[in-house]
Formats: sequence, structure tokens, C-alpha cells
Amino acid sequence: MKKTLAACLSVIVLLLGTTVYAQISETEKAEGFVSMFNGKDLSEWDGNPDIWSVKDSSIVGQTESSGAAKLTHNQFIIWRGGDVKDFVFRADIKLSSSGNSGFQYRSRKNSGDKIFSVNGYQADFDGTHAHSGILYGENFGGILCQRGLESVIEAKQKPKTIRKFADNNELKKSLKVEDWNSYEITAEGFTFTHKINGQIMSITKDEDKDHRRESGIFAIQAHVGPPMKVEIKNLRIKTISTNK
Repeated sequence: MKKTLAACLSVIVLLLGTTVYAQISETEKAEGFVSMFNGKDLSEWDGNPDIWSVKDSSIVGQTESSGAAKLTHNQFIIWRGGDVKDFVFRADIKLSSSGNSGFQYRSRKNSGDKIFSVNGYQADFDGTHAHSGILYGENFGGILCQRGLESVIEAKQKPKTIRKFADNNELKKSLKVEDWNSYEITAEGFTFTHKINGQIMSITKDEDKDHRRESGIFAIQAHVGPPMKVEIKNLRIKTISTNK
């Protein structure tokens, strides 16, 4: 009986471990979602090992006020799965209150000597949620759409508000500080929708044909400034088809 019980417990632990690593429901699997992280190591990612590690089945980015983990510029850990184009991305993210992070998509590596530096669209996420959910252009136009707004990016990366669909402060109330939040990004054609905890945060359509990005790399940010810690788990993505 003891051996049987031990064997059953081992199976349960194994199954639980697998669930923690992937967290893709059967429904999501049927929809075409795949995992972006094996929960064990960073073999699927490229980043500064002084900043990025794996703990408790999460990708962890941690910076310090001195030493090798002190940042002199924003650094990113880059997914090795290839360029992303039209997709739905989902993950859970937790950030220290002093932190600043976000998900970079349809982006490019910067040239020069700044390691793991990128430019492109970012689904923003900060520790006190001053800007969480907005569309930010990292080295790519700055703030492109504020929370609670639907915007169009016109020529020369100039955003124009189309409508206000929700109150910024009311949306902020749905966001947890120093706790887990569920993030979803949909990039469909040149329309980008950011959701956190099931609430739409921003909707943006990029009509700037000279600068907009059709595809590019996916990455996660560790921001220069005060020491911070960001944790990300349950990363999954689904490729979608669209007519532009």
C-alpha cells in the first residue's frame, strides 16, 4: 500500500509540475495555443544571465543598485521562437512596486553596444500601475495609446484619440500591486488590444505606413532605475490569421 501511495503521489507531483510549467487549458490547446517557456530553464530565451533566471516555474528578472545586475539601460530577454506577426499572447505577471516592465512585440534589436536593447511596440506594465496596459513605443514613438482610450497612430507616429471607452482610474482599480495579474495581447493586422485581468486597457490601430511593424521579435523588459523584480509565468501564444 505504501509503495502504491508513493507511486500515486509521484504521478500527482509530476502532473502538477507539468501544469505549473505550461498552464495551457485543454480549450486553449484546441484553439492552438502553445507554451513559450518550459518552466525549468531559459533555453527558449536569450538574455543577460546577471538579470534573468528561473525560479518556481517563472521567468524572473531582478536588478540591483550595484554590481553586475545594475542596469545602465533598459534590457530585455528575447524569445527564441522566431518573429511574431498576428497572435494572441497570454501570461501572468507580478512586479515589485518600484519596478517597470512590459511585453515587447513586433520589435527589433537595437544596433550598437547596448546589449539586449530593442525597439518596437510594448504592452506596458509598471509596479504602481500608472501606465499598465498602455501601448508604448520603446525607442519607437513613446506613448502611443493611453489606458482607457482607443487611438489611431497617424503619420510620424503621432497618436490620435478616437474615443474614450473606460475611465483610466476605474481600470486601475482592477490591477493588483505586487501580486499576479493576467495579461493578454492581441495583434491582429495593425490593431493592437491590451487586456489585464480580463479588462480591455487600450486599443490601438497603427496607420503610420512608414513606421508600423508587421512582424518582429517578442521580449520582456527589465527597466533601468531603482532595483526591481519581475516574475512571469504561464506564457503561451497562438498564431492567428487575418486579412489586413
